[in-house]
Amino acid sequence: MVTAVLTLALAGCGVGDDSKAKEPQKPSSAPSQGSGSKTPAPSGGQTSAPTEVIATVEGANGMVLVINSAKRDAGGFLTVSGQIKNNGSQSFAGTSAWRGNELNQSGESVAGATLVDKAGKKRYYVLRDTDGRCLCTTGVSSVGAGQVVPMFVQFPAPPASTAEMEFSLPTFATATVKISG
Repeated sequence: MVTAVLTLALAGCGVGDDSKAKEPQKPSSAPSQGSGSKTPAPSGGQTSAPTEVIATVEGANGMVLVINSAKRDAGGFLTVSGQIKNNGSQSFAGTSAWRGNELNQSGESVAGATLVDKAGKKRYYVLRDTDGRCLCTTGVSSVGAGQVVPMFVQFPAPPASTAEMEFSLPTFATATVKISG
């Protein structure tokens, strides 16, 4: 389903497909974890299987980035899914550092994320639709104390021989992630 929606978004099928471009914000691999019960489970018939944690990195002011998956999709994408948690005692409003160079998107996003293939010596940037909007989580202007925000970011898929990459999001340490699929 996600691949089909993204294929339509990338193909530019119609004007005003904002709802289709944003639908992948509910990745099937990022349901709430045991202690993160503040995040509702995504809709759409998801299973209640425990979510794997493949990386956890700390950021500024008690922020924690938990990466649950880095999966190749059939359409030539690599989707990184996880959660951003505020373990601090105050709201975190530094999300503008996460957005990257947004020219055609209003509001905040995690479009500043990158993937680095150290072995292949290549950096991957977040995919964009035909209107220049990122294929990633948008609309996060702040993260309240104790809040958990589901996150996804899509990149071009690296070569099939690449099994591990470094994921970076400004204000967080770099995480090494293993690719599945």
